[in-house]
Amino acid sequence: MNEKELIAKRVAKELHDGDVVNLGIGLPTMVANYIPEDIDVYLQSENGLIGLGPEPKEEDVDKNLTNAGGQPVTLLKGGMYFDSAMSFAIIRGGHVDVTVLGALQVDEKGNLANWIIPGKLVPGMGGAMDLVTGSKKVIVAMTHTNKGVPKILKECTLPLTAKGRVDMIVTEMGVMKITEKGIMLTEINPEYSIEDVKNATEANLLIADDLKNMEI
Repeated sequence: MNEKELIAKRVAKELHDGDVVNLGIGLPTMVANYIPEDIDVYLQSENGLIGLGPEPKEEDVDKNLTNAGGQPVTLLKGGMYFDSAMSFAIIRGGHVDVTVLGALQVDEKGNLANWIIPGKLVPGMGGAMDLVTGSKKVIVAMTHTNKGVPKILKECTLPLTAKGRVDMIVTEMGVMKITEKGIMLTEINPEYSIEDVKNATEANLLIADDLKNMEI
C-alpha cells in the first residue's frame, strides 16, 4: 500500500452511515475505494451530483457524466443530478456532513490554503471555499510534506481558502486534530517516530496523552 492509499483508507474510517460526503480532486477521490461495505455514504460533487459510484470502466465512460474535476464517474441507483444552484444550496445550507480535500498548507489555527500558488495559473478556487465553510466536518487528506518542505505550519503563507475551518489532518505519518491549543497528534503511523513527525512539521505539534497507532 502506497502513502496515498494509506491516507485514503484511514480517512474512510471517519465516514458514517447516511453521511453526505464531498471528496475533492486527487487523493481524496481515492477514499471512495475504502468505504466500508456495511454503510451507505452519499458522495456529492459540487457540479451537481449526489450518489456517485465507483470509477467507470473504459467502455462504460459517459462523457456527459463527470465530477467537478472533469473525471468520468458513475451514478448509483437512486443517485441524481441537478444544476449548480441546487448543488451550492445544499453545500451552503449545511447539508454536507464531511468534506475531504487536499491542501498546500494548513496551520495551527485550522486555516487552509489549497487553491493557488502566487504566479501560477489556475482555473479558480472552484467550490473549495463554499465546501469548507458549509460542511459540518472538514478533513484534509495530504502527504505530510512537499518533497521534504513542511505543509503543516505555524501560519499559512499562501492565500487562504478559509479561516479556522479544518477539523482533522490525515497524512502518511499520522492523524492530527485541530484543537484550541493547536495541532494535536492523536494517531501515529508506527513506521515513524514522534521525532520524525515533529521534524516534518513546522507547527508546534502537541502529542495526545492517549496517542495510538494509526488505524489502517
